[in-house]
Amino acid sequence: MRVINLDLDNTLIYSYKHDIGERKMNVEIYQGREISFMTEKTCELLKEIKGRCLVVPTTTRTREQYERIDLRAGDFPYALVCNGGVLLVNGQKDSAWYEESRRLISDCMEELSRGAELLRSEPTRKLEVRFIEELFLFTKCGEPERTAERLKKCLDSRKVDVFCNGEKLYVVPGKLNKGAAAERFCRYVGADEVIAAGDSEFDVSMTESADIGIVPAGFCKKYGAAGNLEEMKGEGIFAEEMLSRIKELINL
Repeated sequence: MRVINLDLDNTLIYSYKHDIGERKMNVEIYQGREISFMTEKTCELLKEIKGRCLVVPTTTRTREQYERIDLRAGDFPYALVCNGGVLLVNGQKDSAWYEESRRLISDCMEELSRGAELLRSEPTRKLEVRFIEELFLFTKCGEPERTAERLKKCLDSRKVDVFCNGEKLYVVPGKLNKGAAAERFCRYVGADEVIAAGDSEFDVSMTESADIGIVPAGFCKKYGAAGNLEEMKGEGIFAEEMLSRIKELINL
């Protein structure tokens, strides 16, 4: 069995802030607004690949945020959300997977509590500090990079990682990463090969641990990533480049 772990945002789908051309379709509505889109070619390629492989959306989004998305390719029997801490099976939360995730990060709880205290005292914070599924911390800050650097200095890097993406800021247990989740899932379904694709720092572990990782141009230098990674040329939309390459790899 071949598993394809695919990140969502900026890998398969793009927010309204990105110009992905006219031939696109809406895939996410929030509070009555169309906020995320996919190109028509991406949708066509995804359908072809999904017909031959087990495609697993693998995202840092919460379950609620994931369920807002319609990838226009039919149902996905599995999805990894909350950075891999939650497995959805036919749309339902797998309780055994979640309990194992909680057990894996049990030694990080004290550090997460310290992170929450630091974030609550952050003067540029723009949103309440959220403890997502009791797995990781999330908030928004006016100076996310500065705040992230402060947290990195104060928190034990052996226990937690700090990420920022735009104004979003995360404190995540080191063991709760997409790479570990993809490896767990590989064992869960008995996969023979894993191909993974992603665009951000959250996706480094997943693409590095896969048999083949597909990433955007400049990814390896930007994040210091290594392994069996293939960088796309950056001559078009990453979603289309990436899926076209996966189609070649699986001989479609």
